[in-house]
Amino acid sequence: MQKRTLGNRGLEVSALGLGCMGLSANYGPPTERQAGIKIIRAAVERGVTLFDTAESYGPFTNEELVGEALAPFHDRVVIATKFGFGINPDGARYGLDSRPDHIRQVTDAALSRLKVEAIDLLYQHRVDPSVPIEDVAGTVKGLVEQGKVKHFGLSEAGAQTMRRAHSVHPVTAVQSEYSLWTRDPEQNGVLAACEELGIGFVPFSPLGAGFLTGKIGTATEFDSTDFRNLSPRFAPEARAANLALVDLLKHIAERKHATPAQIALAWLLAQKPWIVPIPGTTKLHRLEENLGAAGIELTPDDLREIEDAASKITIQGARLPESVLKMSER
Repeated sequence: MQKRTLGNRGLEVSALGLGCMGLSANYGPPTERQAGIKIIRAAVERGVTLFDTAESYGPFTNEELVGEALAPFHDRVVIATKFGFGINPDGARYGLDSRPDHIRQVTDAALSRLKVEAIDLLYQHRVDPSVPIEDVAGTVKGLVEQGKVKHFGLSEAGAQTMRRAHSVHPVTAVQSEYSLWTRDPEQNGVLAACEELGIGFVPFSPLGAGFLTGKIGTATEFDSTDFRNLSPRFAPEARAANLALVDLLKHIAERKHATPAQIALAWLLAQKPWIVPIPGTTKLHRLEENLGAAGIELTPDDLREIEDAASKITIQGARLPESVLKMSER
């Protein structure tokens, strides 16, 4: 597996990471624990070194799963987790919470669940408008000085917030949704700020929550607990219109002897050398398919063809329900 460096503070990771959320939450029933451990360890065996989790996935159970799965491999992997949601010990949620005391409490709990002495990359999961980002960055800086955290990250933060945080403590990585059907980071200044400040970028949902794999059609039904049932982009009419983008990926994939998912990931990898997508999966063959994207080279002509064709396709539907989007800086 090829390596890439997130930010200018030397955090080297595999070119593709593994998003672990779907093993525990949001895409239907949780994966059976041993099956989850197996897929995470299969990723390690195939050269993946960046694993992404959060206290809110489950809540708590995903960190426990990742901690158990990666316990034998701490010298080979980078574990990223997140704080920022208000979650009581019983799992009940109460909105956003990035108060300094809460950040410290969440960090200590995450260290225990992940079975590590220091968190490699700690993200603020969502910007908390009630707590100045300078206070958040200062708190994480203190955790770094204590040896509990190695690198600081932000998720779904705007460019100005990134700059303010970075002025207090260097931000190593920013995580936001980014793919061929969600290109907000190109348009809202986030990617430009990453380049300006020397910050790595980690696209989540790089396969459009599975849509860009070409395996989801107008007749596809999701489990009742799957968040895609509530996503405007997966509504029947939007889904039918958005298949035009999948058709484009299929066209390129056929020529490259690849799959639509591999082309979607290769496109992201071709955007910048400091971009590290984190596709998730519960299936070994999908893991291997995704990792195969790192070996696909899209030529300048390929990229121009994709860009020209994609520019003629209008994606229908918001990427997430408004109740979720309102927590992201746009």
